[in-house]
Amino acid sequence: MTEATPGERVALPCPACSPDLETVHEVLKPGGHVTVRCTDCDHVHKEQLPEETTLQRDVVVSQDGESFTAQVDVPEDADLAVGEEFLLETEEAVLTVRITSLETDEGREEEASVEAVETIWSRAVGNVAVNVTMHPKDGRHDETESFKLQVPGDFEFVVGETETFGDEEFTVEGIHVRDDAHGYDHEKMDFDGDSAVAKDINRLYVRDESSTAWSAW
Repeated sequence: MTEATPGERVALPCPACSPDLETVHEVLKPGGHVTVRCTDCDHVHKEQLPEETTLQRDVVVSQDGESFTAQVDVPEDADLAVGEEFLLETEEAVLTVRITSLETDEGREEEASVEAVETIWSRAVGNVAVNVTMHPKDGRHDETESFKLQVPGDFEFVVGETETFGDEEFTVEGIHVRDDAHGYDHEKMDFDGDSAVAKDINRLYVRDESSTAWSAW
């Protein structure tokens, strides 16, 4: 049966005010027969939640330049879309992954029902490697250094703000977001205050604040 937790909202008929149509109920006490409260009339009653049927699908996960395959159980009536995130349990860890493509009989799709999907292509976004291009603090752009930063996927970088990671100190001057990132007005951002979280960033452009000894590189 579907697992329910206290406070969860579920759709069920109410024997007091709506025996034929579903209303929103709040779960008060989980169990084989859950105790629920109708949010329309406050009637409290016990119900057995309907069984949820799932379909198992292969998931290809890209992480730090490598990839591996796992499986995930998805509700059979679900619709999937590029950009959506979900928790994937593997033998080694529980990962947050973002859908990058959906493989069906007709090829790669941006959106599809889970029934039509054969393979879910994704990338890990819980902890990510951000590409960084850094130039000297004197403003010269003819010499640059490129490196990767390992940070939590929800870490926010803001144009105009200075960050310190170990021996590296830099000011963010520009952000280039990924194709699968949503909610941004522009693909490239370079105005003070513009921001993006690490899992959405394709590359950071920064000014070095830690050293002037670029001739040593």
